[in-house]
Amino acid sequence: MTTTSTAIKNTPIRRATIRDVPYILGFVKELAEYEHEPDKVLCTEEMLEKTIFGPFPYAKVLMAQTDEGVPTGFALYFYNYSTWNGKPGIYLEDLYVQPKYRGNSYGSALLYALAQELVDIDGGRLEWSVLKWNTPSIEFYKRLGAVPMEEWQTMRVDGNQIAELAKRSSGILE
Repeated sequence: MTTTSTAIKNTPIRRATIRDVPYILGFVKELAEYEHEPDKVLCTEEMLEKTIFGPFPYAKVLMAQTDEGVPTGFALYFYNYSTWNGKPGIYLEDLYVQPKYRGNSYGSALLYALAQELVDIDGGRLEWSVLKWNTPSIEFYKRLGAVPMEEWQTMRVDGNQIAELAKRSSGILE
């Protein structure tokens, strides 16, 4: 992104700083509550500081805020790569706007800023997952031009299964 902020209908967007960590974690917890999984959040402020603002950042965060600087939501994302189109892309891990600020273009502004970042890096696509029951979000994304990827199935390995898979790697990676 060539600029540090963009305003769409009074919805300033900026890159997060380490001072935003409490807000980011708060938004993560609010999103987990909305998705009926509040007990699944294991993340701490220290983890966010290390993995987003440490020496090797694994993700980036954009913050939406009021004109007065009050954080209203965030987009947490990271780069991926498409071997088919030979270009980088962005995977949007979380997009969240607090309920009292919804309908004021904060979510749209965050997605517009991500799209601009893709243009800036000559990226090929912006992808994310949405829960099938989350009709309001699905309709919001469709209004912005997103297309459901019905033919793709999300797969995941986590928890103890990661260690089980890793045990099988002995000597494979040089």
